[in-house]
This record gives sequence, structure tokens and C-alpha cells, in this order.
Amino acid sequence: MASNDNVQEENQEETEPIMILDVNQEELDLNHGRVGKIENLEPLVQLKRLYLRWNLIKKIENLDSLTTLEELELYDNQITKIENLESLSNLIMLDISFNRLTKIENLDALLSLEKLFLVSNKISTIENLQSLSNLTMLELGDNKIREIDNLDSLPNLTHLFLGKNKITKIQNLDKLTKLECLSLQCNRIVKIENLDKLTNLKELYLSENGIEVIENLDENKNIETLDLALNRIKTIENVSHMKELQEFWINNNQISVWKCLDQLKDNLKLETVYLEKNPIASDVQYRKKIMLTLPWLKKIDATLCH
Repeated sequence: MASNDNVQEENQEETEPIMILDVNQEELDLNHGRVGKIENLEPLVQLKRLYLRWNLIKKIENLDSLTTLEELELYDNQITKIENLESLSNLIMLDISFNRLTKIENLDALLSLEKLFLVSNKISTIENLQSLSNLTMLELGDNKIREIDNLDSLPNLTHLFLGKNKITKIQNLDKLTKLECLSLQCNRIVKIENLDKLTNLKELYLSENGIEVIENLDENKNIETLDLALNRIKTIENVSHMKELQEFWINNNQISVWKCLDQLKDNLKLETVYLEKNPIASDVQYRKKIMLTLPWLKKIDATLCH
């Protein structure tokens, strides 16, 4: 039987100190380095990119001297709080995904930030982003967010990822007029709504929700990819105005009438449709019927047409 001392030793993972070999380097890659603490970086006065993925870091600290830093990756560590970033005014990209964060905070000094990744944490509220007016990409997938809110101060946002949260309603997006990609996959949304101001939208991902009707997309004429898979949709409608549509994913729904495919006859740029796992897919002539209706398609489900 192992002693308590031995058990504690086994549970305590060994860490390695950060060693600096070249003080003039612009990039430092310490991914998978068993780093337990951010330290000893003061000599790196020209550092632009610091990669600390897959380590054992518990606290963001000792970065004050890295004023030239543009990219900071802290993906997959044990960090519980966003802090001590005040000196990083040149930071363009920050990734603290797969950590233990519960709150978005202490980002006010990052006025140059363009990309923020906070995937797979325990964040429940979108907040404290008002200083990040240069942000173009915000990734908050796989958190505990219930409401889309507090994004009006991000007019330059082009990509917003909120998949795998607990969101029940599409709302509060009107000010994001530059948005090109919106992902709300795997939430609790039952209605498509409040997207009419997003006229530059090219990609819309709404799979794995409870949506029953394709509606309220009249102003979204530039959509190229529309993902509505794994919902409760019974018919294809209200998409013929999307002349740029190339990818239409509506597999795993309740489409049972072939006639509704005629709704796609005006989408002449359409290349791929996913219709498998719908009632119509049980027809032995399934692929043939689709190709007769939409002969310009290049792919049906995961298979090329020709």
C-alpha cells in the first residue's frame, strides 16, 4: 500500500523552468514544455510571439516587460483568471482557451487586440469587451453563456463563434454590421430572428438547435454557407434570394416532401447539399432525384456527383 507521501508525489506533476537561449528572438515556442510558471522572460525585449500551449500554468504573470508582444497563446493550461496583461498594448492575438476561466475581465489595456479566443472555459456572461474596438474575431464556444449581449462596442467584428453554449434567443447583434461569420451551433435556439442588419453575413451556422422554420433571412443575401443540420425543419423555404449560396447543410431534419427542393432552383451557385437523415433520404432514387432537380450540384452529402 502506497504511503501518503508517495501519493502526493504522484499527484504533483513535475514542471520545468523557462530557459532563455537567445535574448533577441522574436518567437518563443514552449508548447508541451511542462512549464508551471511564467517567469524569466525579462531579457526578451524583442519578443513578438509567445506560445505556451499544453502546459501546467495556473496564473498569468510576469509579462510586464514584453511590451513588443503581438501573440500570446495560453491554450490548455490551468488558468482561473484573466489578469496582469496591462503592459501588452501591442497584443493582436490572445488565446486562453481550454482553461478554467469563469469571467471575461482585465482586457481594457489591449487596445490593439484583433483576435480573442476563450473556448472551453466556464464563462457565463459576455462582458468587459468595451475597449476592444479593433476586435475582428471573438471565439467563445463551449462555455456557459445564456444570452448574446454586450457586443455593441465591437463594430469591426467579422467572426463571432458562440457554439455549444446555452443561448435561447438570437438577439443584440444589430451593431455588428461587418459580421461575415456567425456560429451559434449546439445551443437552445428555436427561431431564426434578428439577423436583418447583418447584410454582410457569408457564413451562418445554426445546426443542433430546435429550429422548425427557415425564416427571417430576407436581408441576408450574401450568405455562401448555411448550416441548419440537426434541427426540426420540415420544409425548404425562404432561401431562393441567396444567390451566393454554395453550401447548404440541412441533414438530420424532418424534410419529407420532394417538391420543396424546387426552392433551390434559383440558387445557381449551389455546389453542395447535405440532405441525409431526412425522410426523403430513404427513397431509393434519392440521389437521382436531387440531381434531376439541381443538375449543377458538385456534391450531395459527402459524395461527389460526377
